[in-house]
Amino acid sequence: MAVHKQCVLYDRECIGCGECDRCDLDPEKICDNCMKCVNGDAEYRGIGIDGIVLEHEEDTEEP
Repeated sequence: MAVHKQCVLYDRECIGCGECDRCDLDPEKICDNCMKCVNGDAEYRGIGIDGIVLEHEEDTEEP
């Protein structure tokens, strides 16, 4: 049975487009974890979390 990955950006199955690997600051660049998008002079930064998928839940998830 083939394992299908869920797209992290859109509500669909992963199609391997690579958009999730792009830099948020420079879409022409592949993310290299430089952290420029996170580092800054703000007192704090926040991110929105839509959900948490645990490793054992991912393995048993049915389509």
